[in-house]
Amino acid sequence: MLQAALWGGIAGSAVLLGSFTGIAFRIPRKWTAWIMAFGTGILIGAVSFELLLEAVKQSDLKVTSTGFILGAAVFTIINTILAKKGGHERKKSTSKKTKSAGVAIFFGTLLDAIPESILIGASLIDQSQVSWLLVIAIFLSNFPEGLSSSIGLLKEGFSKKKVIGMWVAVLLLSITASSLGFLFLEHVSDSFLSMIGAFAGGGIMAMVSSTMLPEAHDDAGAEIGLITSLGLLSSLVLTHFS
Repeated sequence: MLQAALWGGIAGSAVLLGSFTGIAFRIPRKWTAWIMAFGTGILIGAVSFELLLEAVKQSDLKVTSTGFILGAAVFTIINTILAKKGGHERKKSTSKKTKSAGVAIFFGTLLDAIPESILIGASLIDQSQVSWLLVIAIFLSNFPEGLSSSIGLLKEGFSKKKVIGMWVAVLLLSITASSLGFLFLEHVSDSFLSMIGAFAGGGIMAMVSSTMLPEAHDDAGAEIGLITSLGLLSSLVLTHFS
């Protein structure tokens, strides 16, 4: 469980690291968009090569498909509710944020981070080492989220202490989720484990499609397509050598 907590913390720390970077330096929006696009490509690869293929091996196509669709649907419903309160702006650095939107952004970030952290913990169950692909993918997707949303929140009057406190809370919850993912999923059936993996994969795909790629394209334009493709290729290479 300690190993699960460690790797969950490493992946979750990217949000806090991104926040520190956004506070300390002026990062061009295009650079943030490039990181987000590359992370999106790796996440798509992680879902395809790691989660879905493994889920099919553990159970069957029917279980995997059901979990995947449910994950995408649940994420979409919750994200729609949060979006009405400003949570859709968690990837943005120049949006119109309010104090109430800050709470929605916090919960929106948790909506992204917790399922990913649970997966890190679960990935340690059947193997002696963590899934590097998942850790790298989650880290690269969390960094620009912490960076962009922190810049925007600071512009709207949130104090540095409050912004950092939000991301410290996300980090601690990521560590907890990863630990619980390992603890409570350790003795479940392969079929249930594959359902959880596919469910998380569906949520991740809905997330990158509705938040990461649109925001990256808005900030950097058509070149995002190439950078996302390079991220996907990197994911394939990491899978091949892992």
